Amino acid sequence: MENRFAAGLVWFRRDLRVDDHAALHHALRHCQKVWCAFVFDTDILDALPRADRRVEFIRETLVELDHDLRELSGHAGGGLIVLHGSALQELPRLALALGVQAVFANHDYEPDATARDAKALGALADAGIALRTFKDQVIFERDELMTGAGSHYTVFTPYKNAWLKKVDDFFLKSYPVRTHTAALAPRPADLQRAVPTLAGIGFEPTNLAELKIPTGAKGALDLFEDFFDRLDQYHETRDFPAVKGPSYLSVHLRFGTVSIRRLASTAYQRHIEGSKGAAVWLSELIWRDFYFQILHHLPHVATSACKPEYDAIKWEHGKHAKARFEAWCEGRTGYPLVDAAMAQINQSGYMHNRLRMVVASFLTKDLGIDWRWGERYFAEKLNDFDLSANNGGWQWAASTGCDAQPYFRIFNPVSQSEKFDKDGKFIHRYLPQLARLRAPLVHAPWTVSPVELEAAGVRLGENYPAPIVDHAQAREETLRRYAVVKKPLK
Repeated sequence: MENRFAAGLVWFRRDLRVDDHAALHHALRHCQKVWCAFVFDTDILDALPRADRRVEFIRETLVELDHDLRELSGHAGGGLIVLHGSALQELPRLALALGVQAVFANHDYEPDATARDAKALGALADAGIALRTFKDQVIFERDELMTGAGSHYTVFTPYKNAWLKKVDDFFLKSYPVRTHTAALAPRPADLQRAVPTLAGIGFEPTNLAELKIPTGAKGALDLFEDFFDRLDQYHETRDFPAVKGPSYLSVHLRFGTVSIRRLASTAYQRHIEGSKGAAVWLSELIWRDFYFQILHHLPHVATSACKPEYDAIKWEHGKHAKARFEAWCEGRTGYPLVDAAMAQINQSGYMHNRLRMVVASFLTKDLGIDWRWGERYFAEKLNDFDLSANNGGWQWAASTGCDAQPYFRIFNPVSQSEKFDKDGKFIHRYLPQLARLRAPLVHAPWTVSPVELEAAGVRLGENYPAPIVDHAQAREETLRRYAVVKKPLK
């Protein structure tokens, strides 16, 4: 990018940090003056519940981002311009008021975001302002990894192999920001305002602080440093929800408070050095890239099955299906691991990755509910909700997606519980009514004798539900339901 602009504006979206930030780096290098802005976009916010942890996470993160930008600028008027309204109206208006020649932003790949950016490009162009966007939230995007035949990948393992073959220092290098901060300009006097409160944008506090979820780039760094000490054991600990195994960085990747290049380069280096844990964690980061490119090349996955033949499946419907779905949402299925996992997401907005697979399999293959119902529920509840990963995960579990598990592979919720929460610690944490029912009995309370249930204070059908389905029977029904995919469509 050779152009030299007198003034530029960096539009922060899902990249809420100052370090290793592609758009900020390019703006600082190619503009004499640079301002930074974030828009609380009412086109997005108006569809959310008034108490939403993600909005509070963003708000708390912006306070840190504003502080970091003021510190980098070195003058009192530095910092972040925060607006509240429709981004498509507020951003062009701000760009005109500041007299910038270009707006800099990082790519966003979700369909609604790409549509917004296309409109923003047009609105800015009408005002004679350029929109420059850059890759920042993935290592490889769009068409950067293609098969030898020139098509996109639909199977993960070949994609991963190609990813590992192509990756090098060029793709993992960071974008230096702190060496170019002299271009950061003071905000106009009327825009030198503090980040608005939650109430100021029409939202209410959540339990984010009570959950002690770290926010901002500093929170991400603290989590990453803690995880680095556990990275080499990741392959041994990642599947056990009662164990501190994951990095807990997913929400930070979602909102860009940590650089994917920093995480991937660390994992890649440790992988080269022989760390099995790092190799497995790197695969998880590659899955993230994989799902982003699936959403780009196959946008229909956002609303329908990746494999069209699976749209022929007849899911449960009517009042019966709604009652089952509500029981799943509220953790009233009678299967302790499933119910504890749903309690976790409902209380905290987080769910362990192993449990995401278990509850998704249970909803689709034990209860016969359309995967899209579960996908929408997760989209509302998850702090780290990312359309591509959430959609990919649900379609994987439902066997409708690219490189999904076979339709005849159906997780047994009891054996999953016995294997991954052997001592029942996770179940006991989220289902206190079962706290006195020790393992292995806690994995299947309906098989426990009345005497033992009474001794543990468990009353099936009263303080804990009996199973809403029989897993063995549900499995047979699922195999019949999925048989349609083996038949040619007319």
